Amino acid sequence: MTSAKGAARTAQRSDAFRRVARAGFVVVGLVHIIIGAIAVSIATGGGGDADQDGAMEQIRSTPVGGLVLGLVAVALVALAVWQIASGLLARGKEPRKWGMRIKLIGIAGAYLVIAGLALIFAFGGHVESETTLRALSAVILDAPGGIVLLIIVGLTVAGVGVGFIVIGFTRGFEKTMDVPDGPSRPGIIALGVAGYIAKGIAITVTGLLFVVAAWTQDPEKAAGLDGALRSLVDLPQGRAILWLVGVGLAIYGVFSMVRARFSRM
Repeated sequence: MTSAKGAARTAQRSDAFRRVARAGFVVVGLVHIIIGAIAVSIATGGGGDADQDGAMEQIRSTPVGGLVLGLVAVALVALAVWQIASGLLARGKEPRKWGMRIKLIGIAGAYLVIAGLALIFAFGGHVESETTLRALSAVILDAPGGIVLLIIVGLTVAGVGVGFIVIGFTRGFEKTMDVPDGPSRPGIIALGVAGYIAKGIAITVTGLLFVVAAWTQDPEKAAGLDGALRSLVDLPQGRAILWLVGVGLAIYGVFSMVRARFSRM
């Protein structure tokens, strides 16, 4: 652990590494803006996959898509390493410190998954996250106690989503940023509130679909983010709701880009 902490301190003291890690927030923002735009397109009768692999497909379709995806992967790996380093160097009493480590490592894992997707698409590959999640759900359901396990997975994911919503309402994201005073402050806070709430709604619905898949014993119900967003259309005024969530996800993307400048690193 001592050597790991030493490596973490070395990484965090590097200005060059810090700049690359900050670029990771820009990349996260870009991905969310694309997902949000696809969600809005679906709400208005268009198509596309409103998830991470849909965003990667959109980036790859540009003339320099392969290069951009490679840069996306590098920036996200750097940001993931930064999160892990922050977890290793977390301070405070043991329960709080380990809770922070688990949270930051979980965030790092999410960044690494997206980085992996970027590399796959950069080299001409293709991944269908919906197919993967449905296959995983089927495996879990076939395991002993699989229904309960999948419900736990779904509730855990939904809990993460609720956490995002709470952070949005309470403006908890301000604790991780040096939000400047002055005329730009209200705008930055508004971006954070709207973005976190929209992202939280999307994640919560994604988790609830796992619960539905477990309850009905139908892994096809676990359709990931794209399926979660499309399921909003079935609600009363569903297209309007999906449009608002899509705009909110794009706003979260803009906020992530702002966070690249003001995040405490």
